[in-house]
Amino acid sequence: MTAGGKRLLPSPPAEGVTRKAIAGGRISEAEALALFESGDLIQAGRAAAALRQRRAPAGRVTFVIDRNINYTNYCITGCDFCAFHRRLGSPEGFLLSRREIFDKIEETIALGGTGIMMQGGLHPDLDIEYFCDLFHAIKQNYDIYIHSLSPPEIYHIAKVSRIPVEEALLHLKQAGLDSLPGGGAEILVDAVRRRVSPRKIGSSVWLEVMRAAHLAGLKGTATMMFGGVETYADRIEHLRRIRELQDETGGFTAFIPWTFQDARTRLRGQASSSGIDYLMTVAVSRIYLDNIANVQASWVTQGLKVAQISLAFGANDLGSTMIEENVVAAAGVSYHAGKEELVHAIKAAGLQPVQRDNAYNFVDFY
Repeated sequence: MTAGGKRLLPSPPAEGVTRKAIAGGRISEAEALALFESGDLIQAGRAAAALRQRRAPAGRVTFVIDRNINYTNYCITGCDFCAFHRRLGSPEGFLLSRREIFDKIEETIALGGTGIMMQGGLHPDLDIEYFCDLFHAIKQNYDIYIHSLSPPEIYHIAKVSRIPVEEALLHLKQAGLDSLPGGGAEILVDAVRRRVSPRKIGSSVWLEVMRAAHLAGLKGTATMMFGGVETYADRIEHLRRIRELQDETGGFTAFIPWTFQDARTRLRGQASSSGIDYLMTVAVSRIYLDNIANVQASWVTQGLKVAQISLAFGANDLGSTMIEENVVAAAGVSYHAGKEELVHAIKAAGLQPVQRDNAYNFVDFY
């Protein structure tokens, strides 16, 4: 089997892989493939749970109270997997005003929120000046963490502004940007990307933007959207590239695997991930990504019950309360969970709920 042009060696037994991981060894791509192909969810889960306990002592499971502010749905890429985007001029399109953004921030703070995650489509007219002015105004008016702008957005802003990515990141950081979400990664294998998001940046560019952000002092998360048209080997190639960049920069705070939702998209009927596949992917991610402390469960796509179960398969974070979420909801999936529901789910799993901020600093214990 190959991934990204790289041939993977024959797979060793899964039990030997998990023993090696628990003993502190770094598993190879072929060994990660063995875990997937074994189908032994219990074996992989036990190893992942043991490794999670080392990363998250005292059984702590974190979550953050923040808001996803989708500032625009106008987008020039029109990815096949996305039901959220609209073309410029569409009557269903929008660009939030500054007052609307401020109102959302004020509501977030009133609900105990500590941060915002601003993400949107690639609007053809929004340049570096727009975002720097906006972030500066936010920081002037509110004590809030800005975890915003995925690598495709950063690259697009730099292109529209006709400046290097490194310069764009420096300006954004000076204006108040605190860290980057890992959106737009999908699967970091270009053969897959050409099928699901052919007009979006390639895998190497995504990694280069993240590398530049890390070197500029902006940490970020890494994501993986799976369960579409990719193979197990493609998922492993994605994990390999994330692990290699983390070895180089140490800039990733968390890894967030989530499943492709195909309803209302041009790829409808191509989703292939089950709850079992999701849990196995979480477990393999925890085992393989030995240099990333946090693995986040995606209750937004899986629902709270499956997310709760994933805490026994390597996850140590339940992500955000998602005061607002529009992108996944546009694809026909809509789960809701506030602070009380997340705290209850963590306690019911026999673990300790801890509220964090977007930098993974502890805020409160429950």
